[in-house]
Amino acid sequence: MQLLVDNARSFPDWVARRPEMFRDLAAGQTPMALFITCSDARVIPSLITGARPGELFELRTAGNIVPPYDPERPGGEAATIEYALCVLGVRHIIVCGHSHCGAVGALVHGDDLTPLPAVRTWLRPTARELPVAHGVAHAVRHHVVRQRDALVDHPAVRDRLARDLLSLHAWYYEVDTGVVSAHDPRAGGEFTPL
Repeated sequence: MQLLVDNARSFPDWVARRPEMFRDLAAGQTPMALFITCSDARVIPSLITGARPGELFELRTAGNIVPPYDPERPGGEAATIEYALCVLGVRHIIVCGHSHCGAVGALVHGDDLTPLPAVRTWLRPTARELPVAHGVAHAVRHHVVRQRDALVDHPAVRDRLARDLLSLHAWYYEVDTGVVSAHDPRAGGEFTPL
């Protein structure tokens, strides 16, 4: 923990060496994309993409799950998606899964999630649709495409897609190699390296 505290204490010095960049950031943000990914500490969107501060709007959930839109009970995920599109005007949404995913892995391996009732409930809808026969990597790729497709349930997404103002992407990040691949409908739905 002390390392985190030391870095937080020295961060103002780092900012002071970049006054123009942080003055611009203080004036507002104009992210290129909404990046939806897992809460996993090994997945660092700005490191993977090379994005600078202000270039990615992030939504992180256990298993990069995009819950169905429910106007009666909007959650933080729906609010983040709506804000990214309606206020920030992002033109791309990337749903990025990753290798060695604990959430999908637990479902593939049939782990007992009884001691984790919130996790179990969160993953329950995903468990019904997950192909488990071909291993975790295959299941994660399938899951990423399903989550990307689930975005269409959100009115702001549907509206911008209809007006050709938005593109949706499904990515898969390999933690151990750093390779990022994207779902390519033109390649038979396979994931091909970026």
